[in-house]
Amino acid sequence: MPNLLEQLKQLSTVVADTGDLDAIRRFAPEDATTNPSLILKAVQSGQYDALLQEILAAAREHSGSPEEAIDDACDRLVVAMGTLILQHVPGRVSTEVNARLSFDTDASIARARRLVALYEEAGVSRDRILIKLAATWEGIRACEALEREGIECNMTLIFSFAQARACAEAGAFLISPFVGRILDWYRKANPGTEYAPEQEPGVLQVRDIYRYFRHHRYPTVVMGASFRNSGEILALAGCDRLTISPALLEELSHSEGRVLPVLADHGEREARPSPIGEAEFRWQLNEDAMATEKLAEGIRGFEADQLRLEALLRERLRAQGR
Repeated sequence: MPNLLEQLKQLSTVVADTGDLDAIRRFAPEDATTNPSLILKAVQSGQYDALLQEILAAAREHSGSPEEAIDDACDRLVVAMGTLILQHVPGRVSTEVNARLSFDTDASIARARRLVALYEEAGVSRDRILIKLAATWEGIRACEALEREGIECNMTLIFSFAQARACAEAGAFLISPFVGRILDWYRKANPGTEYAPEQEPGVLQVRDIYRYFRHHRYPTVVMGASFRNSGEILALAGCDRLTISPALLEELSHSEGRVLPVLADHGEREARPSPIGEAEFRWQLNEDAMATEKLAEGIRGFEADQLRLEALLRERLRAQGR
């Protein structure tokens, strides 16, 4: 019998949640996702040292100041890493807009356009890229504008139904609900409470979102993300896509058993409601303590790792100038 990973691939598109090229080659996912934390980890591994030196040299030559060079190098680095990853996956790579722009629609749009332009300069067409944006109200509005331009988006840090609904109504190509981080919040709020994987709050939320999208004929792809255990993954078998860390891909590839489909489009259809407005969106998010806290925490966490990456690049740039 095929292992659990092989069976899962028959039900859901498997995406590698990593910038580790060895892991991507080993598990042969369809797509790959990156974020500032994963980019930092990949750079710290030394796997991209030669590429990093080349990018820093070019940034130093073409930028007016050291800080401009760092900003330019960050964009070129994530695009160069994405381009390498695309040599090992047949589908797409997700590349994230800087988290500090999460509340600035215009700046998010401008940065997304720049990333796409850099990919196209590298010979990568936009149909192989997903631009990742935090699912704030401002990020969702940026997504709406970018989708109209043919720049497809992966809306990340989804913790609430209101976020998911607003993203679908904005025409987002894909959303990423964070299953494990939702579980983290409920475990902290309810010490000692144990959740079976199929009853975890994050798993139930993804199921609800998936069914809502299918019932209302939203084409937006639902991609479960941020898994803490393989049980969560199997409890969402049949979800459009599942982005999985190398450790859990490894576990699934060495596990036997039977993977049963949990989510499927059964063809039920309902009329779509009127789009959610800004006031209602902000109120629903405000009323959801978990979503409010985890969204803010996620943005702060990505920004912290972005700052660490910039500090690392600044140090390497100084070393090059000696």
